[in-house]
Order: sequence, then C-alpha cells, then structure tokens
Amino acid sequence: MVDSAKPNYVSLDLADAPADRPFVYTNMVMSADGKVVIEGTERGLGSPVDQQLMRELRTNADVVLNGANTLRKTGSSSRLKDSRLESLRISRGQPPNPIAAVLSSSGDIPLDRLFFTSDQFRAIVYLGDTASSERVAAILATGRELVEVPATNPVPAMFRHMRETLGAQRVLVEGGPTLNGMIFDQELIDEYFITIAPRLVGGDETMTAIRSDRVSTAALVQQLKLISAVTNPETGEMYLRYRRINS
Repeated sequence: MVDSAKPNYVSLDLADAPADRPFVYTNMVMSADGKVVIEGTERGLGSPVDQQLMRELRTNADVVLNGANTLRKTGSSSRLKDSRLESLRISRGQPPNPIAAVLSSSGDIPLDRLFFTSDQFRAIVYLGDTASSERVAAILATGRELVEVPATNPVPAMFRHMRETLGAQRVLVEGGPTLNGMIFDQELIDEYFITIAPRLVGGDETMTAIRSDRVSTAALVQQLKLISAVTNPETGEMYLRYRRINS
C-alpha cells in the first residue's frame, strides 16, 4: 500500500514478545544510494518529519538501544521531546520516556553526554566483560546502571536481561550499522523501519544500514515483507516498514 501522507507510528500493531527476548524493531534513515552517514553521522539525512517519526517509534518502546559509536558520534537518548507522546505513554502506565541503553565492548564512551547526565530517563550500559576495571568504575561513578555481557557474543545476554529483568516487551534499535549487523546476523530483528532521503552520498567506505562480516549465501539471506510504504511529496522522503518473514 502506497500513500501520500505521513505514516502513523504512534500506536503500532507490533507482535507479542517471545518468551526469551523482547520484540526487536530498528529504525534508520538512509540516502537514495543506501548510505546512512555523512561525514561520520546521520545528521543531515532526515527531515524534521523523519525526526518526528523517530519519536513516534520510540513511543512504542520499553527500551531504546544504541551502539557505542553512535553515542560517541551523535549522542544517544530515549527522549520523546513531545508532551503529547509523553502523556500517551503515561496513560498506558509507562514512564514518559523509554529506558535508554547502549552496548559497548570496551567502555570507551564519553561520560559527559546527555545519556549520562539527563534525569529525564533511566539509562543502562551493557558492557563487555573484558572491559577494564577503570572503565567499569568510571561508568558506575556516573550513577547509571551497568550490566556485564559476554564481549564475544553480547546480544543474546543483553536481550535476555531486558526481557527477564527489565520486563521489556519491545526494544527499538537506532543503530548504528555495526550494532544492526550484530543483531541481524543472529536473526533477532523482527521489523525494520527505514526512511529513504532524497540525497546522494557516494563513497566506497560510506556505511550502509547494516554492517556485517557474515558472508551471505542464498540460504542465509533474510527475507522481508513490505508492510507499508508512504511517500511525502513535501520532503521527497519515503517511509518504509518491513517485517522479517524467515528464520
């Protein structure tokens, strides 16, 4: 179905969470040639409409997850910055903003960012168990929660903690590409939201939405079903929603 209007992502018909992990959906913006960064960040790709859709997608999440590089490059938070959306969450018995989470193997992350200093949301660092004791102490000194996960394969343990300890039903992954790749490699992404911006970036080394070292074969390619496609004639953007249909 293709419309010429802004999609409604405020109250999504997402499936129930499995018993051992949350329902996982990811959101990215990319150029028309498939690139997700300009000079190292996604800034400059999406319009204000795309940014509002990001906040609407957050409204459905219990946890908003980012990778460490995203925190370093552009910052990371789970704020909605929209009183209407915050009120909606409160009416559902949820906190105004989802929990913010970041995954880091080393703990080499900037501790002066909003992720660590804001009192508007709860935040958790999932840290590889090989990180130095100095990094652990520095993160704990910020007052944020820290959960150690296996550095070699952190994603299952992280999602298990979110489901079993936090009671999280839905997790929104906002990248970056390396984190997306780690989750896609294990076939743990359930839905995939992507905004296509009317821009060309180019560059052989410029990252795409999923960065993975896995060598895909026809048997390993993950199939997606298109759920919705909405065009915006004012911004020139297209907003796509896919569901993964194979294991």
